[in-house]
Formats: sequence, structure tokens, C-alpha cells
Amino acid sequence: MPTLATDSADSLTRELGGLPVEVTSFVGRREAAAGVKHALARSRLVTLTGVGGVGKSRLALRVGRTLRRAFTDGVCWVDLAKLQNPGMVDRAVAAALGLRDQSARTYETVLAHYLADKTILVILDNCEHVLGPSANLCATLLSTAPGLRVLATSREPLGIEGEHIWPVAPLSLSEVAESARVFDKPTRSEHGSSALSGADRSVVSTYSEAVQLFEDRTRSVLPGFVVDRTSERVVSRLCQRLDGVPLAIELAAVRMRVLAPEQILARLEDRFRLLTGGSRAALPRHQTLRATVDWSFDLCSESARELWARCSVFVGGFDLAAAEAVCADDQRSAAEVLDGIAGLVDKSIVIRDQRGTLARYRMLDTIRHYGLERLAERGERAALLRRHRDYFLRLAEASDAESCGSGQLEWLQRLRWERANFWQALDYCCSTQGEGRTGLRMGAALWFYWVGCGFVRDGGYWLDRILALDASPTKERARALWRAGWIGYLQGDNEASLAHLEESLSLSRALGDETETTYAMQFLGEAETFDNNVVRGEVLLDEALDRQRSSDRWTAPGLLVFAQRAWVAAHVDIEYAVALLSEGRAICAASDERWTRSWIDWHLGAILWIGGRHQESGVHLRKSLRTKREFEDPLGFPFVIELLALVSSSEGDAERAGVLFGAAEKMWQLIGRPLAGIKVLLAGSETCRTRSRNALGDQAFEAAIQKGRSMSQKDAIAYALGEKATPTATEPTGAPPPQAGLTKREQEVADLIARGQSNKEIANTLVISQRTAETHVENILMKLGLRSRTQVVTWLTRRHR
Repeated sequence: MPTLATDSADSLTRELGGLPVEVTSFVGRREAAAGVKHALARSRLVTLTGVGGVGKSRLALRVGRTLRRAFTDGVCWVDLAKLQNPGMVDRAVAAALGLRDQSARTYETVLAHYLADKTILVILDNCEHVLGPSANLCATLLSTAPGLRVLATSREPLGIEGEHIWPVAPLSLSEVAESARVFDKPTRSEHGSSALSGADRSVVSTYSEAVQLFEDRTRSVLPGFVVDRTSERVVSRLCQRLDGVPLAIELAAVRMRVLAPEQILARLEDRFRLLTGGSRAALPRHQTLRATVDWSFDLCSESARELWARCSVFVGGFDLAAAEAVCADDQRSAAEVLDGIAGLVDKSIVIRDQRGTLARYRMLDTIRHYGLERLAERGERAALLRRHRDYFLRLAEASDAESCGSGQLEWLQRLRWERANFWQALDYCCSTQGEGRTGLRMGAALWFYWVGCGFVRDGGYWLDRILALDASPTKERARALWRAGWIGYLQGDNEASLAHLEESLSLSRALGDETETTYAMQFLGEAETFDNNVVRGEVLLDEALDRQRSSDRWTAPGLLVFAQRAWVAAHVDIEYAVALLSEGRAICAASDERWTRSWIDWHLGAILWIGGRHQESGVHLRKSLRTKREFEDPLGFPFVIELLALVSSSEGDAERAGVLFGAAEKMWQLIGRPLAGIKVLLAGSETCRTRSRNALGDQAFEAAIQKGRSMSQKDAIAYALGEKATPTATEPTGAPPPQAGLTKREQEVADLIARGQSNKEIANTLVISQRTAETHVENILMKLGLRSRTQVVTWLTRRHR
């Protein structure tokens, strides 16, 4: 019978316990490590997947160290990185286990026999280049060794039955105050595009894992380095530009020998040249950022490389329809694009995200930059950028055409997702000769994005830029002008607004375009009214109202004419104004139009407040705010909250008025002039502030203002609606109660919360109403003594450790 020789017991113990030495500290990943341990408790094969340098091996090593006591026969580390011959995988595992076989049996048979009665964890590190043999060996050993568990790391899954895939995400980045960057003016990127990621304009609010890693690794080359309040913002932006990928951050830290963080950030446009000089002891592909990405590129087929390059034209993510439209051609069908995307997801080149009921895809910025280089090498960059622009032009014009009706919420969400892609498409129009007219089409078509999503500063920037490029007397210019004028007075820039609207009216009349003439009249009439030219405003709005009533089809901007004309009527006849608004609301209801209806409700609330009907005003304003919350309308929130402050002050609740004034002040900072410069409301606001200050005294009133300023947007809205606001500034860190007492259904809901599902998605999954789902979430938070959905995830993680 063949004999099997092993090292001595002491030697074997040292081998199994001798996991690679961690020469640098392990930063972050607590929840990920706990999750992987939980996964190993449920599955005998767990594969950590992710892009190169994301930290798969370090996470596997940390998990292996913490689990040594759970496996009576130890934890075995198998490094496959330097293996050149795929047929040597089984020998590498045997060598790591310390086995020396003298028989003619295959190594697979030897391993199966040895592991049959062992309780052991085998960590297979770096499987991607020997994927087939690794998968075959795991399948065989797991079927014959019941006490065996395998933790693998690979850039793509092994693809065998029973495998639990655990995507390793980059390190956490500083939370971004979205409202603080929603209205930022775009800045130009390294590729001539202003479609920078949102991270480039972020506001630091937490000390993230990525920043901690940068600080820790910098100390090894710059002893005493500390990230403080002065440097945290730039370091955080640096880490965000590097996608939170540990390898990239560590390579950047090496450059701190000679550069300051600001200098490194400024040079990231040439990141593949800058981020070199890693540890000489590391694998060659981990010594420079380019080598790491080259390794992934070389593992791809030619078809996958081509699709990687083409997908890099998208900024901030894309969906399947976009990929099929832009990446398919005569040689690659739409079906082949789908298969190709699936392959890139498997290889961790493309990351899949779930957005509502749709799957979206994105590339880490480093992967995308690499793809853009390859796209240029292929000579396809210009063609792909044009196809990208054409697709997003069609999308913008579809959103314009379908902006009035039941699909408004879906359109607004989709427009938000595609923000960076729209920027890139607009920049293409601005920077490519002969594309100015198309840029006017696109900029004007995106009005629902600019106004409905609250990106008025973005809209003003792009429309002004495009209008300056093409002054030809065209229908496209006439339309872009009145939409730019609309945005102008929303920001309180009456002078620019009136100039744009006057030009639009003159041009559309000269062109004989009745549709654009109607809209130019309508919005010029409103701008004149707000500029205190009520007589002219009334004349223009009366004609616009007649034109809109006789039109074949109502649009969302067109329906605003009822609110605009009612504002003028309110100066002399409030009942007529209310009747106009009621007519507008009825038309909105008939077409299930809710965005415009929220503004009609706001006008109704404002007009009733002016008329001294404060209680009725509050009812309509809260109705408006509830709808705006559903639409996540950051432009509308301060308009409503400021008016609710006036109502509270008028009803004698000075403290509540102060809190609402403070909350509105914080929101106005991101938009422009408060209340669009409407003089009667500004005067009323000043009167109510003085009244509330006198009632409370200076100190108490300032305390109320500060309370409002310190509220999150979510809490401010809840407070304005009279709901119980949930504090979000700080989260308690204590352990949750040991006895939760959740029902079976509540446990299901908690698990779905942990998967990141919204209330609406939970309702769809469990086939229950959204309100029922919301009730379950509230009950869970109450029973667990928690305050947020994030804490539910933490509670579940601790429970399953």
C-alpha cells in the first residue's frame, strides 16, 4: 500500500498556524470580516472577489487568523500568485499542508484522503489565473472531506455549486453631504470633460477607513504624520479619487516622501505614472497601479478587452440599455453586449449595483481611466463619445416628452443616476465643433433634471455656456433661452432671467413658432410679476393662459401657468386666484401629474398666508411638502419650509418659526437667493422673524435658529410636517438589546433592510403594501431600541457572529 509521509506534528502545527506575517497594520473591514465569517458558517466555499488591489488577500488573512481556534486541524494558507503552471494547483495545496507523498497516486487523491477526516480551513489566495484547476480541485475535495471549508480569493468566482460569492468592496469613504454638492458648478476634468465624479466635490463629514489607511501608511514614510482638520478634506478627496482601493492608497502614501496631499491629488490625472514605487517584496503586479490593472487586462479575452474599453466612456455608471446602444455595432450584437457585461462583472472589472428594480453597472475610476487609454489606442474614442452623446440626447428628450404623467418619479430618479453622463454629453457638445445646436437641444430638454431634481446651478452653468457658443436664430435657441430664464429667476437672478426671456419671446415670434412663443410669454409674465411689473406680467400671463388652455397637450411647465396667473390675481381677488389653482390641480389629477401639483399647492399656501388664512395655508403647504419629499425635491424644500415658518410665526409659535427659519437658511445656501427674490414674501419673512425674535428674546431665538440649521434635511422635513424627527447627527454605539422579540415577518424585513432594500423594495419582495412595510420597519426600530436602518444591519451582523 502506498505510504504517505507528513512533516512532524510540531512542524505541521507550525505550518498550519504559520499564516503569512502581516508586516503592516490591518485597517477597517470589521463588518466585512464578520460577514465573511458568517458566510463561512453557512457555506463550505466562500470566494472573495474584487478588483486587483482591493484587499481580498488581507481580508482573507484576517479572517483566517480569527478562525484558527474554530478549526481543530488549523488554517492552511495556499499562495497561488506565483504559480505559472495551472496543473500545479493540487501540488501547491499539498505543499502548503506539508504533505510528501511517495506513492503513484495523484495529488488530488492524496489530498482527498488526507483531508477526509480533518476539520480545517484552506485559504486559496489568488485563484484568477488558475481558475479552472482551482475550481475542479475544490469541487472534488469538498465532496470527499465534510470537515473542510475553503476561503478563496479571486478576481472572478470559481463557478462551482455551493459557492458563496463575497464581493470585497473598497474601503469606506467619507460620507458625502449630497445636498452640499447637488448645486455645485461643474469643473472640467482631465479629459476635457466637466463630468467629474460627485466625490470630487464632496464635503467631508466622517473619518473613513480609507483616510485611516492613508494616515497609517504615510507614517511609515513620514513619521508623525497626522490627518487633522486642515488636511482631512484634501486627503478624503484623494482617497475618493482612488476609489478607496487599498493598493492605490498605499502607493499614494509612498509619494508622501516628496509630495504634499494636494500635489498628489493634482497629479492623479496621470495616476498610472504617479502611483509606482510599492514594496519590492510585493508581487510585481502589486508594485505599481498600472501593473495591477495590466494583470486584469491580460486575463481578459480580446472581446472582453474591447468591451472594457468601450464601457469606460460612461461616467458614474450605466445600465444595460445604455451599454447596448453605445457599445454594440455591426460586429457586436446587443445580446453579445449583455454576455460581455456579465463576463466583466465576473472578473470584477464592472461592478453591479441594484437601483430600485433595475441593475446598473459602474467601473472604479482607476479601471475606467485605464479603459479610456485603451479606447484611445484603438482609435475609437471619438466615435464612442459621439455615440454616448447621441444616446443621452435621446434620453434627455424622452424625459422632456414624458415629464407630465405617472412616470415622473421614475424619470427623476433615472435623471439623477445619469448626472455625470449628461455632463459628459453636454461637454462633448460644447467642445466639439459644429455641435452647439445639438447642445441647445440637450440643455433645454433637461429642464426636468435642472428644476425637478433641484440642479438649478448645473442648469444655469450649462445653458449659459451653450447659449454663448451658438447664437444662430433657431427654434432650439428660443427654447433654451426661456428655460434658462426660468432657471435664472428661480435663483433670484432677475436681470439675467428677464434678458433671456425677452430674447426668447422676440426670437420665437420672428420664427413664427407658436409653442415657444407661448412658453416665453408665460415665464416672462411670471418674471415680470416677481420683478414688480405686475401690469405687464398680467397681460402676458392672460395670453399665455388662453394659449395653454387651447393647446392639444398639457405639459408640466405649461400647467404652471395656473399658479403664475393666480399669483397676479391674488393681489386683487384671492377667490379668483384659488379658483385658478383649483382648475390647475384638477388637470394635474386627471393626468396623475404630481410634481407641478406640489408647486400649485405651494402657491395656494403662499396666497392664503398673504390673505391671512394661516391655518388653511399650513394645510396646503404641508401637502406640498409631502409630495416634494416623495420626489426628493431639494429646490422645493426651502420654499415650503420658509413659508411654514411664516405660518408658525403668524399663529404665535415663535420657537417653531425660529427652527424652521434656521432649517430653510441652511437649504437656501445651496440654491441662491431665498424665495427667488419674491418681494412680498421676503418682506413677510423679515416681519415674521422680527416678531418671533421679539417674542422669544435674542438668545432663545438664535438657539431656535441654530437648532434648525443643525438638522439634517430629513429631520427638518419631518419637523416641518409635525412628525417625530429622528436624530441623524450621531448614532449610539452601544450593543443592541439581547432579546429583540421580533416576529417572523419582522425578521424577514430586518434581513431585507440588511440587504439594502428600501421600504418600496421590501414591499415588492414580500408582496405587501408600502405602508405595511413602513410599519414593520418602525416596529423593528422600536423593539431593538435603534434609531436607523444602518444600526439594524450592525445588529444583525453582531447577532450572527
